[in-house]
Amino acid sequence: MEVEPVIQVRDLELRYGETAILRNVSFDVRRGEIFGILGGSGCGKSTLLKHLFGLLRPYSGSIVVEGVELAGNHGNALERLRSKIGVLFQSGALISSMCVAENVALPIQEHTRLPRPITDTMVLLKLQMVDLSGFEHYFPEELSGGMRKRAALARAMALDPEILFFDEPSAGLDPVTAAELDHLILTINRSLNTTMVIVTHDLDSIFAVVDRAVLLDKNTRGILAEGDPRILRDSSEHEAVRRFFHRKP
Repeated sequence: MEVEPVIQVRDLELRYGETAILRNVSFDVRRGEIFGILGGSGCGKSTLLKHLFGLLRPYSGSIVVEGVELAGNHGNALERLRSKIGVLFQSGALISSMCVAENVALPIQEHTRLPRPITDTMVLLKLQMVDLSGFEHYFPEELSGGMRKRAALARAMALDPEILFFDEPSAGLDPVTAAELDHLILTINRSLNTTMVIVTHDLDSIFAVVDRAVLLDKNTRGILAEGDPRILRDSSEHEAVRRFFHRKP
């Protein structure tokens, strides 16, 4: 049975000023899957991701997330949608002047009017999920790179989002720490059925967690391939696809 799409992208064109970044981009993200946006540097991966969660508006085309057309909604529907998504930025984007617990509490305080004791309980539960129990009063600068990523993930999960967006989650991490984060991402997806969209070019992470992906191409400014990355690696007849998945120049 075909799983319903939670994100629908149709005929998308993205530009910075007069410069076209991507053209004629169309794909679906199915509910509960881990979907990858792949490609080399400068192909528009992070730009596309920012459009998918509404940080940027497309030049043309449509993006529908949970039935909400991002380009056409600026009222209650869009605000309700934002409470259903979480974002893990490449840097983590934790506020350095706040401790871990305060960072995780921010989305709860922004989108709800829950009393302080309930907020505190939610924060502790999210930190437990990412194996950071006992670190709630630490400041970001006191944490390792991997711990900062996990704290940022706890904040992204604060409101139990239906969709999580990740921008290069393993960037800057050593291989062991990156593998631990991959395992955590996979555990959250499988246990909570959270839909995830991940921008990455880390092949180990791609083959470890991604169910299906689009491979973007800098030269054509579009989608070069779509599907299970393991099948694309083993079966694609397109030279550029093979080069990407086998790390060949």
